[in-house]
Amino acid sequence: MTLATPKQPTTITRYVTRKSTGEPIIIGTNTSVRAIVGLWRLGTSPEEIPNCLPHLTLAQVFDALSFYQDNQAEINEYIDRNRVPEHLIHPAVKAAIQNL
Repeated sequence: MTLATPKQPTTITRYVTRKSTGEPIIIGTNTSVRAIVGLWRLGTSPEEIPNCLPHLTLAQVFDALSFYQDNQAEINEYIDRNRVPEHLIHPAVKAAIQNL
């Protein structure tokens, strides 16, 4: 009997690999490319993202954003799949987002 072995991560770029689920993450972390893109979409500059995620380097952030530029449909799908349903968002959070 042969046991199934877990899917091994695949390195995609210098700093981006895939989790066993297939989602792109930063090598050596559990930080998804989608999380970095989310901050960037909220207006956080790439240079500021390591202040929000201090375990990342600027090179990792730029590599993640570069990966996103080449794979927008895939990353946007991960973003959509992980979106919090509107009815679960606290009113204070909704108000803060509207003021951005």
